[in-house]
Amino acid sequence: MTVTGLPTGVSRTAVLIAQAREAETARPSGLFKDPLARPLVEAAGRISGVSEAGRRAAEHFVLRTRYFDDRLGEAVRAGLRQVVLLAAGLDTRAYRLDWPTGTRLFEVDLPDLIAFKDRVLAEHDARARCERMAVAADLRDDWPASLVSAGFDPERPTAWLVEGVLMYLTPEDGAAVLKRLSELSAPGSRLSVEHVNQAYADQPKMRPAMNKLAATQAAWLSSVEDPEQWLAAHGWRAEITHQADLAVSLGRPVPAMAHPAVAGAARIWLVDATRD
Repeated sequence: MTVTGLPTGVSRTAVLIAQAREAETARPSGLFKDPLARPLVEAAGRISGVSEAGRRAAEHFVLRTRYFDDRLGEAVRAGLRQVVLLAAGLDTRAYRLDWPTGTRLFEVDLPDLIAFKDRVLAEHDARARCERMAVAADLRDDWPASLVSAGFDPERPTAWLVEGVLMYLTPEDGAAVLKRLSELSAPGSRLSVEHVNQAYADQPKMRPAMNKLAATQAAWLSSVEDPEQWLAAHGWRAEITHQADLAVSLGRPVPAMAHPAVAGAARIWLVDATRD
């Protein structure tokens, strides 16, 4: 049964990511387990007819999920107990990861998506493994006010995750998100973020996917050429992980979309940054 209320556009892309997590969960040697992915996909309505670029992207979604899982794990092991997922989508980390006692996790996303997700999770009697606060807000608006109203403490170091969203924002809106995030980050905060460079978006093999995204009001609107410099301007010290290296470290084949012989100058940036 499909639950009504799931918005279209950028939010619809969350279903593709959940489908990739569902498939990985079914693998005996999966890099993670996300048992709530299937109920969310089934409630939202499975996306069929995925393009070749979309199928290749599923490999990336799996690798980046594990990458960001590990970064958040490092953050809480370092003592951080405040976590914020911006544009959380159908993410279920609050439910599937092991969180230390006292962890408060804030999920920020559009009101309709938050309502849909909370309804499905309640129907399946899902129980978060930490204190979870869902914050309904648009990243193009004053989301920090909503976050603070939900109990966020800007005086405490925070582990931030900005996964799979910045390319959908204009350069101006993306810069505003980073500025506001940085202003809320006490020393010792950590930031995990994903972005792409323009060469990645311009690949001929990406054109069908880009056209499909644009047709569903989910076009990519921005890119970043130098993540280290980009984040340094906001007070962050960044470390970049190449997706090919990540795949090898996890015992997986290098995805074609990240293989140097195929990708050339195209990059999906996976970044871990610290605020001193």
